[in-house]
Amino acid sequence: MSTITNVSRRGFLTGLAGTGAFVLSARYLPEALWAETTPLGTTHAERSALHPDIFLGVDSDGMVYIIAHRSEMGTTSRTSLPMIAADELDADWKRVKIEQAIGDVKYGDQSTDGSYSIRSFYDAMRQTGATARYMLIQAAALQWKVSPSECTTDLHTVVHSASGRRLGYGELAQAASKLPVPRKEDLKFKTKDQWRYIGKGTKSYDLAELCTGKAIFGIDAHMDGMVYASVEHSPVIGGKLKSYDEKAPLQVAGVKQTVTIDPFKPPAVFKPLGGIAVIADNTWAAFQGRKKLNPIWDSGPNASFNSDEYKKELQQTARQSGKVIRNEGDVDSAFAKGGEVFEADYYVPLLAHAPMEPMAAVAEFKDGKVTTWTSTQNPQAVQDTIAQELGIPKENVTCHVTLLGGGFGRKSKPDYVAEAAVLSKKVGRPVKVVWSREDDMKFGYYNAVAALYMKAALDTKGKPTAWLQRSVFPPIASTFNPAAVQGEAGDLQQGWTDMPFAVPNLRVENGAAKAHVRIGWLRSVANIYHAFAVQSFGDELAHRAGRDPVEYLLELLGPARIIDLKAHGYPNYDASPEQYPLDIARLRHVVEMAAEKSDWGKRKLSKGSGLGIAVHRSFLTYVATVVEVEVSDGGDITIPRVDTVVDAGLVVNPEATRSQFEGAAVFGTSIARSGEITAKNGAIEQSNFDNYPVARIDEAPRQTNVYIVENDAPPAGVGEPGVPPFAPALCNAIFAATGKRVRELPLSKANLGKT
Repeated sequence: MSTITNVSRRGFLTGLAGTGAFVLSARYLPEALWAETTPLGTTHAERSALHPDIFLGVDSDGMVYIIAHRSEMGTTSRTSLPMIAADELDADWKRVKIEQAIGDVKYGDQSTDGSYSIRSFYDAMRQTGATARYMLIQAAALQWKVSPSECTTDLHTVVHSASGRRLGYGELAQAASKLPVPRKEDLKFKTKDQWRYIGKGTKSYDLAELCTGKAIFGIDAHMDGMVYASVEHSPVIGGKLKSYDEKAPLQVAGVKQTVTIDPFKPPAVFKPLGGIAVIADNTWAAFQGRKKLNPIWDSGPNASFNSDEYKKELQQTARQSGKVIRNEGDVDSAFAKGGEVFEADYYVPLLAHAPMEPMAAVAEFKDGKVTTWTSTQNPQAVQDTIAQELGIPKENVTCHVTLLGGGFGRKSKPDYVAEAAVLSKKVGRPVKVVWSREDDMKFGYYNAVAALYMKAALDTKGKPTAWLQRSVFPPIASTFNPAAVQGEAGDLQQGWTDMPFAVPNLRVENGAAKAHVRIGWLRSVANIYHAFAVQSFGDELAHRAGRDPVEYLLELLGPARIIDLKAHGYPNYDASPEQYPLDIARLRHVVEMAAEKSDWGKRKLSKGSGLGIAVHRSFLTYVATVVEVEVSDGGDITIPRVDTVVDAGLVVNPEATRSQFEGAAVFGTSIARSGEITAKNGAIEQSNFDNYPVARIDEAPRQTNVYIVENDAPPAGVGEPGVPPFAPALCNAIFAATGKRVRELPLSKANLGKT
């Protein structure tokens, strides 16, 4: 019988390059994966001669080790956070090594979600670097018998300016380690004009390995003696297994056994879904064995879920009074006065994360402990979930974090990692679980579907005197509590309760919606559908009034002012309203700048072309986007140009920030053009990129210009804020080009051609 040997994608390419032939027997093991793996609680940073805190170490050879405690999925947080510490240390970036942290509460919050890695740890990383620099200066001053005030640093070196004496960090590390760690009040931080890296940016620390195929992702993880598993889940969430063919999968070469996983007991949280795992010598055999299972399921109550009927239910709810969550003035009296009243309904479907790297993890259960390697956005959630599933202490779970081939929020939910751990305990060997693309599409946590109702009373100039908005969506809370049907404060702060327009009479409402799938956060979350409704409706009002959309938008925003979120009790992305106020002046500025940079009103556009604008604040960042669109007579869409202005306060890594907003334009294009997850009889209908397309190169924007506003405001989010204004700006541009208004996504459902 022929044997099947595992060949990595890189090993396959290596074989082709080395022999010019199709080599199936070659095996390539990524060398970096077998580099030194330190046990729990020890890192190079901790073993260094000078180790002032958990994030940094300076060794006697002068090498600086900085811990990256957040996950890297293309956002460069693994580069940008250490950059901050390196800058304050005055370290030579070429002599810095970054170590990826395992999951451990000592690092604080490790959840790489919510666009707050820099915001949350900017001060901490500055303090880390400044502390080490302080101690090195003190050590040099003692050796030279001079005052520390006479000493400074210059790229990995302490300098005594008066005498010109210099000592490298490595020479001082041991002596510095014997000194007391200073208090924060004793530190002297570098001024802006002294920064080497902050605000200047640098390429990704992992760039060389990414470009040469040496970078290690979850899909690359390997443990000696491991087997491979592919899990068949119930097509309907909450379904239970009735029977399956235990013998047929064993006829597939390489298949060892089948193992059942108990279905989760609600709430779903991050628990394994349950199902039948096919255990094999390789992924291919496991996938083929699954095809022979012939399972029969009891689908349960969610089998009644059908997207078309559910959509009607949400839209009906959106037309009924909901829970009032913000109320200013007297909306009812304003509407009762008569005059022109305009209303519109908007709809955004369920959305999938669809990262390029599907879910993958390897785990070993041994002697009551679990070790796992995986691409996760939250290693502490991995620890919590596995500990709960196996009934072991959290500290007995070690989670090693690889690079992520995309995440967008999906990989902060470690159900797939828990599957590997549960199976390892059952089979007594390390188990690698690999989800197929179809698994990822059909069994994910989806961004909520939403129906939104907008209504405005207009004066004689077309300006709103009253404004009512109502959103209805199954909340994220339903994943943690099946009875939850109402949006929570965290959902509603995202472009809804913080609606920035200056309208004298305003009411914001939320309606109830029951979830039938797992609802989870996706890149920018509720901001996607809230921004789509608010910014589309505002543009509709501008055109009804015969006004220029930019001028009208600025009038809607009203005068520069601070909206007092604290007084109303509205959340603010867990940030202090004093430090991060909702500042309408900054919103106005990005609108004005976007209009200027896009040559709004100055460019002569061809027939079938149009410009659209939208503005939105999310994750404490202010973004205005102008999209240029061309629509052919047949309704085909191209996007020649996008201009985005970003005010994210202090930007640590400008080049990485530009990349994030360029990527957001492509991500937003995918959502707007074709993003839609639907269900029939409870089962998800989409299965791969053929029926859940992402933007191809000819569909993505041809040119995306990103302009960063420079100011001294504290750093805010950059990973997600580029997404919310994109879809409404695109749809507003389509109206400008065709006169056809898009109120429902995706655009693939719209008839934009000439009729």
